[in-house]
Amino acid sequence: MLTPARSHRILIVTDAWKPQVNGVVRTMTTVMLELQAMGHVVEVIGPDRFRTVPCPTYPDIALSLLPRGRLIRMIEAFRPDALHIATEGPLGLAARSWARRTGFAFTTAFHTRFAEYVKARTGIPVRPIYAWMRHFHGASQGTMVATQSLRDELAARGFSNIRSWSRGVDLDLFKPYPRDAFAHLPGPIFIYVGRVAVEKNIGTFLDLDLPGSKVVVGGGPQLASLQRDYPNVTFTGPRYGEALARAYSGADVFVFPSRTDTFGLVILEALACGTPVAAFPVTGPKDVLIDAVGKIGSVNEDLQVAARDALTADRTACRLHAERYSWRSCAEIFLSHLVPLMSRVAGARDRQAGISD
Repeated sequence: MLTPARSHRILIVTDAWKPQVNGVVRTMTTVMLELQAMGHVVEVIGPDRFRTVPCPTYPDIALSLLPRGRLIRMIEAFRPDALHIATEGPLGLAARSWARRTGFAFTTAFHTRFAEYVKARTGIPVRPIYAWMRHFHGASQGTMVATQSLRDELAARGFSNIRSWSRGVDLDLFKPYPRDAFAHLPGPIFIYVGRVAVEKNIGTFLDLDLPGSKVVVGGGPQLASLQRDYPNVTFTGPRYGEALARAYSGADVFVFPSRTDTFGLVILEALACGTPVAAFPVTGPKDVLIDAVGKIGSVNEDLQVAARDALTADRTACRLHAERYSWRSCAEIFLSHLVPLMSRVAGARDRQAGISD
């Protein structure tokens, strides 16, 4: 474990980076800023520094093309004290290969249910993909996960050395605003915010028999088809900053239909704006919503029941619950899980010399 100091040089390698808009990018961007504010030197290497090709079935995601040689030069030029590999894509694979070859230690994170996403798009079973991911993360000194339920699930799948790492929310931006964003629509307002993609299961939300109006905020590969299939739904496209916070505030219930997220930062954003959440009882929602003080939403295998039940939640309790999640705390936990880059080399030398670790 690293001892906090002002001189650490922390390198994060991630295949998910700007201009992508998703939970991984928001998490890594905010953690980077928090670590820099704490006095650390942080470098992020993402696909924006390489030639890329669009990801098959998801062209909004750029995959780095043959990054190994250039990535190694970047790593060695930066001379990090600690290496964190955030994703399992081309950059993550290249960084992992370099670390394994040189004997340097590193940490990883399990941000995305890659196996379920691939199955949703191609039909490939999840079992062999999880076996590959277990191999990928097994070489690290620790794999960070966002929730206890995900930690339990991965442990049951044979993952080892799992470390808990929660998430945060910008409480200055996401807060209750005047509830007039959708005053022109019949109420109550049920909203979805996030990527508009097949793995988000948005159609399940849009098929629910609910009073009032449904709103979808976001963009993605499924947007055009959903707009065609659901002409009575309001699609706003992506919103950012205060406009996004006002959209949350203007809704009566935030409906989170995904069964495949590992956390769901949008859940915290909605709660911070005082908007209750309806969701399935799966990883992410059940970790955040269940056992809260006061009624902040509803989880149910019948999403329609959950959405209607969430109408009776306490908006003040929603905000108070969100205030438990700090990005500074998130960054401090991340820092505590990092390992010195040379720890594996030093450990091997100590063992060779007969010194106990």
